[in-house]
Amino acid sequence: MWTFRRAAVPLALAAVVGLAPAPAAAQAPNRAILRGKLLTQLTHISDAFNGVFGIEIIDLTDSSHIGVNQDLVFPQGSAIKVPILIELYRQADAHPALLTQQRRITADTRTGGSGVLQYFSDGGSELSNADLAVLMITLSDNGATNLLIHTVGMDSVNHTLRTMGFTQTKLQRYMIRPEASARGQENISTPAEAASIMARLAHCALPLSAAACHRVTQLLELPKDEPVRSVIPARIPVASKPGGITGVATSWALVELPGRPFVIATMTSYGGTDGDDAIRAAAKAAYAYFIRLAGVTPYGTRVR
Repeated sequence: MWTFRRAAVPLALAAVVGLAPAPAAAQAPNRAILRGKLLTQLTHISDAFNGVFGIEIIDLTDSSHIGVNQDLVFPQGSAIKVPILIELYRQADAHPALLTQQRRITADTRTGGSGVLQYFSDGGSELSNADLAVLMITLSDNGATNLLIHTVGMDSVNHTLRTMGFTQTKLQRYMIRPEASARGQENISTPAEAASIMARLAHCALPLSAAACHRVTQLLELPKDEPVRSVIPARIPVASKPGGITGVATSWALVELPGRPFVIATMTSYGGTDGDDAIRAAAKAAYAYFIRLAGVTPYGTRVR
């Protein structure tokens, strides 16, 4: 497997740690040149960003990785809602009634920040867990998210992550809990782990049934304001979840590019208001790389 990464040290050199099988072995160096150019672009984006920038990209065709600061831990904002969604559907595989279970929206369940449930009347509505999941993903509704955390259990989310080998991705607080955040109870992950979670979703290599994998992907494909989605042509499905809190911007995305699907997980911290700009720039560079590979022969001849 070809792996291009830049370590978490400014201007450190990337290292090739393996080779992926290719139909034409003589072309491996040619593909390596293209990957090296993408790594250079991502390095420039990282160095130009005024805070800390991290990214991991996985080519789902040959399993190669390209990363910059990919093992650093970052706060996640609303991107942590992806593991919550996975856990909901994991539990629903064993207990299908969980999805139709109704939750009453009351004053006690309202949560500030993004979403609409905070504006609902006290006790005037009930929503199923499945519908709360739609609000959690499309509107990043924090009230819906907190209800789902209460339903599936924070410990269960983290246990499932650990059993899959993801030890740096942790749900440690409910949404909009500044006092918990100040104590260091932050929801965290790394670009490497987030990208791996999305790659496992793409291959349905999660502890989910095939139907549950499909539904989770469908929900993440629903329209939303998201920096990666904004730079990918509308005809290409993107399953994604962004996150943002003060000084932080994140995005976990599966780009279903025909002929060359890929995953991109991008995170920033210690930033200003330009985190989404850095994510968009990285997504543009990644898409330009993968569209160049889609529909070409092992020798680089374009056939479609």
